[in-house]
Amino acid sequence: MKIKLTTSMGPITLELDEAKAPVSAQNFAKYVDSGHYNGTIFHRVIDGFMIQGGGFSKDMRQKPVEAPIKNEAQNGLKNDKYTVAMARTPDPNSATAQFFINVKDNGFLNYTAPTQQGWGYAVFGKVVEGKDVVDKIAKVAVGNAGMHENVPTTAVVIEKAERV
Repeated sequence: MKIKLTTSMGPITLELDEAKAPVSAQNFAKYVDSGHYNGTIFHRVIDGFMIQGGGFSKDMRQKPVEAPIKNEAQNGLKNDKYTVAMARTPDPNSATAQFFINVKDNGFLNYTAPTQQGWGYAVFGKVVEGKDVVDKIAKVAVGNAGMHENVPTTAVVIEKAERV
């Protein structure tokens, strides 16, 4: 399944791996189909690491989400450059709508063991078009917004998310 994110900086097309990450892929698709991502921003951008989005509106209000999903980080997919993974809290099984796109190989985010340190972050797809857009987003100026760090000073908006 492919998902197109039309962002304020250009389009990004993701290919979801439904075979290796069925729970995460279906969860992401459900949020896409419901319109959840439309109007959200990439609220955490760290060049040389990742860009994170899917949870906040332009005014940094957190959007309501469905119940958390099971962490599928044991699926063999790696947090390599241009892969997309589920964001979560320190609880390994806390992912909801937020996701991130790796902008470099981030092996330290991969599953190693069922422990607090080893759970990792579940990769569920990859960028197949728009890698240049991902790179542009990674380079935007960032600052603080309340208690949030690494927030783009000019909002990078996901205007529309849709299946293609």
